[in-house]
Amino acid sequence: MAYRMRPRSLDEYIGQEHIIGKGRLLRRAIQADQLSSVIFYGPPGTGKTTLARVIANTTKSYFATLNAVLSGVKELRYEIDQAKSRLDHWNQRTILFVDEVHRWNKSQQDALLPWVENGTCILIGATTENPYFEVNAALVSRSRIFQLLPLTDTDLMNIARQALADKERGYGNFSVTFEDGALEHLVDIANGDARSLLNALQLAVETSSDAFPPPAGTKIYISKAAAEESIQRKVVLYDKEGDYHFDVISAFIKSLRGSDPDAALYWLARMVHAGEEPRFIFRRMMISACEDVGLADPMAIAVVEADAAAFERIGLPEGRFHLTHAALYLATAPKSNSALGFFDALHAVEEEAKAEVPNHLKDGNRDAKGFGHGEGYLYPHAYKDHWVAQQYLPSGLQGKVFYQPGSLGYEAKVHDDVLRRREAQLESASPDAFPENLTYSPEDKKRMQWIQRTTSERGELLQRLRDKLYGNLSLARHSRVLVINAGHGLLLWEAFRQTPEGLVVGLAKTKEQYDHLRHYADTLDALMQPQLYQGEAIDVLPRLETGLVFEAIVGRNLLSRLPIDKAVIPLLKERLAPHGTISIAETVPSGGSRLSHFIDGSHQRLFALLSKAEDAIYSDTSNPLTCWSESDLRTAFEEAGFIVEAQAEDDAELRVITEQDIERWIAKSYAPALRRSGEVVETDRLVEELAPLLADRTLRWKHRIVIVRAIIADEDGHAETKTANPRRKTNSAQSERGARAWKETEKKTR
Repeated sequence: MAYRMRPRSLDEYIGQEHIIGKGRLLRRAIQADQLSSVIFYGPPGTGKTTLARVIANTTKSYFATLNAVLSGVKELRYEIDQAKSRLDHWNQRTILFVDEVHRWNKSQQDALLPWVENGTCILIGATTENPYFEVNAALVSRSRIFQLLPLTDTDLMNIARQALADKERGYGNFSVTFEDGALEHLVDIANGDARSLLNALQLAVETSSDAFPPPAGTKIYISKAAAEESIQRKVVLYDKEGDYHFDVISAFIKSLRGSDPDAALYWLARMVHAGEEPRFIFRRMMISACEDVGLADPMAIAVVEADAAAFERIGLPEGRFHLTHAALYLATAPKSNSALGFFDALHAVEEEAKAEVPNHLKDGNRDAKGFGHGEGYLYPHAYKDHWVAQQYLPSGLQGKVFYQPGSLGYEAKVHDDVLRRREAQLESASPDAFPENLTYSPEDKKRMQWIQRTTSERGELLQRLRDKLYGNLSLARHSRVLVINAGHGLLLWEAFRQTPEGLVVGLAKTKEQYDHLRHYADTLDALMQPQLYQGEAIDVLPRLETGLVFEAIVGRNLLSRLPIDKAVIPLLKERLAPHGTISIAETVPSGGSRLSHFIDGSHQRLFALLSKAEDAIYSDTSNPLTCWSESDLRTAFEEAGFIVEAQAEDDAELRVITEQDIERWIAKSYAPALRRSGEVVETDRLVEELAPLLADRTLRWKHRIVIVRAIIADEDGHAETKTANPRRKTNSAQSERGARAWKETEKKTR
C-alpha cells in the first residue's frame, strides 16, 4: 500500500508544506524544471524518496537511481558514464538520486563530487542523518539542504483518506468505515510516519474482510481492536551514534537547565529505553552539576557523583533509581552558571597573554633582595576577617569582572560579600585601573565617519523603520513574504536576504519604482528572483496565484487614505498564512510637523493664519488623507478580524524646504482651507510672506509613525496559536496554562 500510494505529482503530495508549499523555492524549481543539487534530510517515512519520485515524474531530465546500501563506486561510474553520454549526444541532463547517501564512505562520496561540480549530473541525496556531519562537506556546500519533518496528525489523516478514496491504487471501490477512534489510533501510533500508517491501514482493511479482494462495493468495518492489532507500538527513534543520540541528550540537559523535572524524566526514559550507556548519561549530568547548578548548590556534584558510584555497584535495572535520583536533583536544584566566568578569564588570558604579574604578587623567595619581588604584599590572615583590599589582577585587567554570583541557593549567601569586597578592591586600585575603557578604536572612528558621509538622515529614518518592521516578525529561511509599497527596495531586499529558500513578492506603486526593482532583480538567476508587480495592492492581490499565502506581509504607507484604502485589509487577511503576521508602518499626517511649527512669535498674524488653515485641513472629514487618527487605524484592522498591536512614536529627519514646496502647499491645501473658513487670503501674498522665513532652510521635520502588528483572531477573538507538538493531547487546564504562557511571551516580546 505504501508503495502503491506514493504521490505521482506535487498536487498529490501531502505534508512538508514548509518546503513544497505554494511559492516555496523547491516547488518553483520543480515546476520550472530548474532543479540544482539538493539533499533531503529527515526521519523515515517523511517522504524523502517519494519527493524524489515526484521530481522524476515532473522533470525532462533523465532520472537515475542508486541506493548507497547496495551500490558502490562501480555502479556510480556506470551512471556517470551514461550521464556524460546523454549530455554529449542528446544534450539531456541527468538527475542522480542517491538514497541513504550517508552510507557511502568518504572516498565513495568523493568519487561523485567532480561530476556534480562540472554539471554532468544533478544530485538528489536522501539521508536520515545530519548531512553536515555524515555527508562530504564539499557535496553539502554545493547542495541545498531541505529538512523534512515528521508528518502532523492532519497530514496523516489526509493521507489515510486519500488512500481510502483512491479507486485505482487504494480502497475507493469499497465502503470502508471505522469504529470511533480506530482511524485516529492508527494516525496517533504512526507518529508522523506515512509508511507505517499506510501499511497498518492495509493490514486493517484486508484482515477485516472475509476475502480479499472482495467484490466492488463491499462494506468493510474496522473496529478499534482491529486497528490496535494492525499497528504495534512504534520503535522509539534513537541511534546511539547518530543525530537523535545528540538531539535527545541535548534535550535532556536543556530540560535539567530549565528546571523541568517532567521533561527531564521523559528524555531520560527515552534514552534508557533505547539502550543508551548509563555512564554517558552520568557524565553529562556531572557536567551539568557544575555548569548549570554550580555554586547555587555546591552539593549537586556530590549527589551526582554518589549516584554514579552507586550505579556502578548495583547496575541495571535497579540502577535506574539512581539515574532518576540524580536527574531530579539537578532539575529541581537552584541554578547558576557563574562557573562560565572561567571562559571569560580564558579569553582575557588570550588577549592579555603578556600581562605582567603585579610586583607584590611575585615570588620573593629567590630575588626579593635584588628585584624587590613580593614587596608590598599584604598578608590577609593578619587582618580582620582574614581579608584586605589589594590588587590581585594585572594592571591592564584591574576592574575586570569574571565571576558574577547568582542570587539563588548558596550563592545568595556570598553574593553581597563578593560585591562589597570587589568595590573595595576597585577603590584600592591605581588611577589607571581601567585602561580598556579609555581607548578608542581608529577603525570604529573611520567607520562612523564613513556612515555619516554616505547615509542621509532620510536613509537613517527608513532603516530604523525597516528594523522595527522586521523586528515584529520571526522569519524562517523558507518563509513567504509579501512586501507592499516596495518602493526602491529597502523593505524588499531585507525580506529577500532573510528568506533564501522562501518566496518574496513585491508590489511597486509606480512604474519608476517597478523598473528600479526589476533592474536589480534581473541580475539574479530566474528561479531566485522575487516576484514583482506594479499597481495598487487592492488591484494586484486578486491576481496572485490562487491559494498562495504568506507568513509575513510587510509594508509602508499602504493605508495613507485610510477611509478608502482600508478596503484592502480583508484581501490581506485572505493572503495571510495561518499564524502569519502583518507588520506595517503608517505615517499619521495629523501628528507630524506643520508649517506653523516653524514660525516664531514675531510673526503672530502669519502664525494665526497658518494655524487656522491647519485646523481646517485636519478636521475636514471629506479629505481621506487627513481625516483619520491612530485609533481609526487600529479599529480598521479589528473590524476585519485581527488582533492588533499599534505602537505610535515620533521620528524626525532634517529636511530642506524649497520655495516650490511652499507654493504647492499654500496653493493646494492652505489657501483653500482658509477660504472654506471664511478667510479672505491672497495665495501669492501668503507665499511672499512665508518664503523668506522657511525657503532653503534645513528644518527638523517630525513624523508621527504607527507600527502596526496584526495577527488573525480565532473564533473566540483570541490569537491563533501554534501547538509545539500537534500530536500531544492536553486537558483543559493544560490548554489554559498554555494560553497564559503565550500571553506572557507576547508581553515580553512587546
